[in-house]
Amino acid sequence: MTDRLLQSRESLLKRIRRTPMSTTPGDAMLLRILIQTARARRGIEVGVFAGYGAIHMGIAFERTGGRLYSLEIDPKRAAAAQSNIRKADLEKTVTVLCGDALELIPRLRGQFDFLFLDAVKRDYLRYLRAAEPKLKPAALVVADNVIVHASEMRDFLRYLRSSPDYETVLVRASMEKGDGMTISLKLR
Repeated sequence: MTDRLLQSRESLLKRIRRTPMSTTPGDAMLLRILIQTARARRGIEVGVFAGYGAIHMGIAFERTGGRLYSLEIDPKRAAAAQSNIRKADLEKTVTVLCGDALELIPRLRGQFDFLFLDAVKRDYLRYLRAAEPKLKPAALVVADNVIVHASEMRDFLRYLRSSPDYETVLVRASMEKGDGMTISLKLR
């Protein structure tokens, strides 16, 4: 990736209109670093919104030679994300799929080593269960908004804490929303 392309992408990221539903810059950079550090090659994002986080993750997957599948149920959001991903010249790395993630995940072929959850909070456990058969050992599972929306995902958080298949930590890469993410390592 050239310096000029990186500068163009960073400029685009600054222009994307962010809302309280958007991934914060600190959280997005943490996702980028996690993907690169883990050398992840195939990822799933559940809930793409405008593509801000997808662009950050896409940069990381481009660097690892990988691919990200970003799933979004809302057609307008999916179209906006696709447009931003195209502007970032990441359409070879990031594929936006429009539809219900619970239906799309089982249709994805192959194994994955990264999963990012940022959609309907009460369905986090359902998303994870749909993806689990496709997650390789040592896959990373990152879930956003686990402090502010903890009551809506109580079953998901309990599952991660009690499952011998995961090691989990809660982190705050940004205080912008007063929230945090869990990062879980799938052990087997």
